[in-house]
Amino acid sequence: MIRVLLVDDQPLIRSGFRALLDLEDDIEVVAEAADGGEGLELAREHLPDIALVDIQMPVVDGIEATRRIAADPALAGVHVVILTNYGMDEYVFDALRAGAAGFLVKDIVPDDFLHAVRVAARGDALLAPSITRKLIDRYVSQPLDTGAGAGLDELTGREREAVALVARGLSNDEIADHMVISPMTVKTHVNRAMTKLHARDRAQLVVLAYESGLVVPRGS
Repeated sequence: MIRVLLVDDQPLIRSGFRALLDLEDDIEVVAEAADGGEGLELAREHLPDIALVDIQMPVVDGIEATRRIAADPALAGVHVVILTNYGMDEYVFDALRAGAAGFLVKDIVPDDFLHAVRVAARGDALLAPSITRKLIDRYVSQPLDTGAGAGLDELTGREREAVALVARGLSNDEIADHMVISPMTVKTHVNRAMTKLHARDRAQLVVLAYESGLVVPRGS
């Protein structure tokens, strides 16, 4: 059973997502919160697999809530997925930097939304496929963090290649085709890289890849 926490200041949005999730036999909404502070308390109480968090809320916004969840060792198993609108893309990289496992746009179709929740629960979620590459190219042009490269020397050549392709927004299947290996081998390379770089999830791996200079945004 996938346990989900909904965090959004709009009751209508929460009820819509809840109605959709409650129809699924393998998904359970364990709690709802109207702001990030309440969401953090409920995350500690219920330990959900997924926290769907609106990016703009009163009191404590989604980015700060994400930062607090990611910083709490007791919540290491909680994958934060940010809910955003197309007009708010400038906040997405900040959310990833704060520790979000990925994000979804609120106008996502129901089937894609449910699929994304299940993928996120496996720890494989990253970004909404429709705008992954655009966001990466546009919003990761940040000054290099010299400390972010710690651990890169421990990666094998194939692990570095896999991380670079993850950072470009490719799925495991796409990476497998590119590297001419199996998707399972891709997952092994990615998981080992995450361990060596102390990355919480694939999203943090992307942030580290860009901040360290392993991958450079197109056009930079």
